[in-house]
Amino acid sequence: MELVTNAETARCWASLAEHALRLRTIPARDLVDGDPQRFSGYSVQGPGLLLDYTRQRLDRTARDVLLQLADASKLRDAIDAMWRGDAINNTEQRPALHIALRQAAGAQIGGAAIEKLVLDERARMLGFAERVRRGDIAGSAGAKFTDVINIGIGGSDLGPAMALEALRPYAQGGPRVHTVSNVDGCALVDLCRALNPATTLFLVASKTFTTQETMANAQSARDWISQRLGAAAVPAHFAAVSVNVVAMDRFGVHAQYRFAMWDWVGGRYSLWSSIGVSLAIAIGPENFTALLAGAQEIDEHFLRAPWPQNIPVLLALLGVWNINLLQLPTLAVLPYDSRLARFPAYLQQLDMESNGKSVARDGSALVRETAPVVWGEPGNNAQHSFFQLLHQGTPRAALDFLLPARSSCDRQDHQDLAIANCLAQAEAFLRGQHGEQVPAQKVHHGNRPSNVLLFERLDPRMLGRLLAVYEHKVYAQSVLWGINAFDQWGVELGKKLCEAMVPVVRGDSAAPPAVAGLVARIRELRG
Repeated sequence: MELVTNAETARCWASLAEHALRLRTIPARDLVDGDPQRFSGYSVQGPGLLLDYTRQRLDRTARDVLLQLADASKLRDAIDAMWRGDAINNTEQRPALHIALRQAAGAQIGGAAIEKLVLDERARMLGFAERVRRGDIAGSAGAKFTDVINIGIGGSDLGPAMALEALRPYAQGGPRVHTVSNVDGCALVDLCRALNPATTLFLVASKTFTTQETMANAQSARDWISQRLGAAAVPAHFAAVSVNVVAMDRFGVHAQYRFAMWDWVGGRYSLWSSIGVSLAIAIGPENFTALLAGAQEIDEHFLRAPWPQNIPVLLALLGVWNINLLQLPTLAVLPYDSRLARFPAYLQQLDMESNGKSVARDGSALVRETAPVVWGEPGNNAQHSFFQLLHQGTPRAALDFLLPARSSCDRQDHQDLAIANCLAQAEAFLRGQHGEQVPAQKVHHGNRPSNVLLFERLDPRMLGRLLAVYEHKVYAQSVLWGINAFDQWGVELGKKLCEAMVPVVRGDSAAPPAVAGLVARIRELRG
């Protein structure tokens, strides 16, 4: 898949700039009020989801050019390339086949060999999860596991941690599942103080089994088991998701408790794989399969729906419009269900690690902004913290409201209040408050563009749909910007520099000039 630059894309970008300048003079509320059919013309129904983008500062003429940009950028060819298993991760010469992880039998996404790999490993992982839930797989003394701790970082943590919180009502009949990621050790120490080692299973998620933060926590967990139960107990209490057989042997991971990862899936796209084993233990294989099925529904929608009815593509185009044409560099993600509290953090990695780039696929410097700064919080909490800035502050953001119609905790009376708040805020961001009788301190300018993603209820299938929508949105935007969404060399640089800094902090080598003063003070504080 090559970088697409042609006269048609140039024409589209130039035309969009003209339309953005024109629409800046038209309040968004006038666009809504002037079109009685605005909702029907600016909302789309997909699998279990409705996207309402009536409050965007956009009209039909500008939208038509956005749709033309998708064609001019050869987005359809790029989607087909992903499904074929082409090396769309061009800097590492790899496919990006997270869609293969949720495929059904017979789909052959990525080819028959990859389908077999995926289905076989899925069956192994789900079988393991069910045996842990039943107690067939137990601790070294034969006791059923009451607690499972997933040790990972980045995609090996953010996906499971987010989904565990989102699907808490479905975590019935199995062990309690916890997550540990940060290298400071505090989360692990707190858990070890509260749990019984004889009934605790650790899952170490690291493709190479060398990730610094993960292995530091894993080694401390191993020491805890060894000290409390004896070194011989270690294999019964450790499973892993990795490809490094030698390192797992050396560590003591049980030979039957190991699951594969593949280099054609990036960490931030890996929840659907064996990285999700902790989630499968928590919610059970049936619910995990429903998560996959929801994502697969959106995969088919993204692959086949025409652009005007394609939710991920529309979200991508609206994002390009807001970032590049309306100069809105941030996206606030606002779920009106507190079970989605970790969803904005998950999207931060998905979007910013994928599309936070400054060069095009061919290595040339970009002339446009790319990924937004993604941030957010459950909606009602956000209303009482940072909504003041969004309403009246000088920094401005685009907004995505995630709105379930039904309560995920069987308190519909409370959810109705959440719904009312969401709709009221969407209106306030659209219309603002102004006029001759409004004091200057109370003026809200409005014109804050927002989307509402409406769905019936948060459940495993629905979560799968939401995650896949944003995955495909990110890929579509990478095509429109001409960048590679599947490498992350900035992350790699930080890892390399940290390797050199560890002996500095420990006092085994001299500090570089830029940090020498800090290192000296750190040593004083440590005594």
